[in-house]
Amino acid sequence: MKTKFPFTRHIACGVLFAGVASAALAHSGATGLVKERMVAMSAMGDAIKSVAPMMSGDAAFDADAVRAAAGVIQDHAGDTMTALFPEDDANEASYVKDTIWQDWDQFSDLAQQLKLYGEGLEQAAANGLAAAGGADSSAMMGASDMMGAAPDTADMMGGSAMMGGSAAEPVLSVDALAAMPADEVFAKVSDTCSACHTKFRKEAR
Repeated sequence: MKTKFPFTRHIACGVLFAGVASAALAHSGATGLVKERMVAMSAMGDAIKSVAPMMSGDAAFDADAVRAAAGVIQDHAGDTMTALFPEDDANEASYVKDTIWQDWDQFSDLAQQLKLYGEGLEQAAANGLAAAGGADSSAMMGASDMMGAAPDTADMMGGSAMMGGSAAEPVLSVDALAAMPADEVFAKVSDTCSACHTKFRKEAR
């Protein structure tokens, strides 16, 4: 019987959204900056998909591969990501909603959060998976941490920030993330991608 790893639902959701980026790029006909940012999103999507089977227990865990994927995420997140989204009138070939500029602070926070989680994932790779005896996040972070029974959107971004409220500071430091099992950090990466796509990305046609 296959071991049930935690956060599989979060991982599957994130991979679904990540896969959309590659499909959109293939059919968009985009050029210039729009194409550049779609290439970046596709690269992150491919990185997430490459390690998702490890996180759900469907493939052997490879810490080096996780570190490599985390590096790709870091390279394209944070300020690098937000620089690819200037407010302009040249987004006809893009899948960006206007809400990205109407709620820029939240988008920017998500981009920074993704970079933070990418850094944490790189460091947490050595910990392996929670169900395989990896680091015990509840013990290492204490009873007052933000983890809870399973990470969700509100926990991840703090209160109502992900529901359209004000932007929140990251709730975990890189050091705290580095002490967690890799799959728990990966779930946060996945949830951040999903949350951003849900609010700021148009459906592909």
